[in-house]
Amino acid sequence: MTGPLGDIWVYLSATPLLWLTATLVAYLIGVLFFDRLRRNPMVQPVAVAVVLLVAVLMISDTAYESYFDGAQFVHFLLGPATVALAVPLYAQWSRVKRSVLPMAAALAAGSLTAVTSAIGIAFLLGASRESVMSLAPKSVTTPIAMGIAEKIGGLPSLTAVLVILTGIIGAMTATPLLNLMGLKDYAARGFAVGLAAHGIGTARAFQVSELAGAFAGIAMGLNALATALIVPLVIRLIG
Repeated sequence: MTGPLGDIWVYLSATPLLWLTATLVAYLIGVLFFDRLRRNPMVQPVAVAVVLLVAVLMISDTAYESYFDGAQFVHFLLGPATVALAVPLYAQWSRVKRSVLPMAAALAAGSLTAVTSAIGIAFLLGASRESVMSLAPKSVTTPIAMGIAEKIGGLPSLTAVLVILTGIIGAMTATPLLNLMGLKDYAARGFAVGLAAHGIGTARAFQVSELAGAFAGIAMGLNALATALIVPLVIRLIG
């Protein structure tokens, strides 16, 4: 980009606020598409925003580090947003207490399946050990997944990408898949989505039902803990 427009771009690209604004605008465009298409789960706002932002970064030849200087403000808000999940959890507390045993069983089965299936499929496809280790914690929220990957010999940066992809795919496919299975209990639906697709899946669950969102938030937190315990054990077993 040259001339006056190039000068303007150079000035704006040096301002962290530019990429914060771009992130918010991309997500709002995603929400607009989502609403226009009657909230079709295949048009997830997060997925649309990711595609738009990647396109802008590639066209403008902007490094990820420069983008993150502005986007880090959104990243910072992930902490308060996660803590805020306690509010709907408190509202559904009586239902949660009645569901402790089913949740425990689902957590054990879901966490173990997520880890072993990821590792097994990756090995069968001939992935390197480093890639397999990066893939193992894919169903856990990003900060914890990156920490697990680093401890077991994976690449945290690759894990972050895999976690985001897992969340987007889970959020897009959960509703039609659960409908196909005939599962109508929003508590069970939410727990399944939160277990498989962490934060992005939890956000999708809240779009459907507050009950589903509350149980998705519980599943996301419990699965992070369970995966941190399961992954090292599985890695030891496979050598």
